Amino acid sequence: MPDKPAIVLVHGFWGGAAHWGKVITELRRRGFTSLHAVENPLTSLADDAERTRRMVRQIDGPVVLVGHSYGGAVITEAGDLPQVTGLVYVAAFAPDAGESPGRISQEAPPAAIENITADSDGYLWVKQDKFHESFAQDLSDEEALIMAVTQKAPLGSTFGDAVTAPAWRVKPTWYQVSTSDRMIHPDNERRMAQRMNPRKTIELDASHASLASQPGPVTDLIEEAAGAGA
Repeated sequence: MPDKPAIVLVHGFWGGAAHWGKVITELRRRGFTSLHAVENPLTSLADDAERTRRMVRQIDGPVVLVGHSYGGAVITEAGDLPQVTGLVYVAAFAPDAGESPGRISQEAPPAAIENITADSDGYLWVKQDKFHESFAQDLSDEEALIMAVTQKAPLGSTFGDAVTAPAWRVKPTWYQVSTSDRMIHPDNERRMAQRMNPRKTIELDASHASLASQPGPVTDLIEEAAGAGA
């Protein structure tokens, strides 16, 4: 069994598991050998949480769950498994019982909310020509273009799915706030972090895509969570 816990990375809306690419390489460089990235169907919170639970159950030993954006709601719903030793939120939703990401966003709308559009099949997209400025303004034009073109659209109804039993109430937590986030209002991130009473909160001058623009500090936080559960 590895001497470090397994890390399970959970992406959010408008992205896939590959959004974690820079964090994955940094974790491996630091000696983490059991690395896993969930590919969420983004069809409902229940579906995404179950996909994450199934991955965790395949792993022997302790697990740290890390969620970006909507992935925070997923780890909140799925994280109360015995082998999960900690939850790390990266510019992420951390709903309480009965709350949804949509409700939280309505309470303090993010700067780029007008750049999200629904298609005729009920999927939500970030407008391609607005993706860079909305999601990843601190990445290069090329990186943002790739993210925009390969974005993974959620079913719009998923945005309204509420958490049932928040794992952050029973598991140790860590939170990273992106102070220049235009997809989740930074004040919402601070509020969600504060109420969960995390072991540590860090603030980065970063876009919503902090996992790609500042992988070093994000990995530092994950590494701290992994060490705390050892």
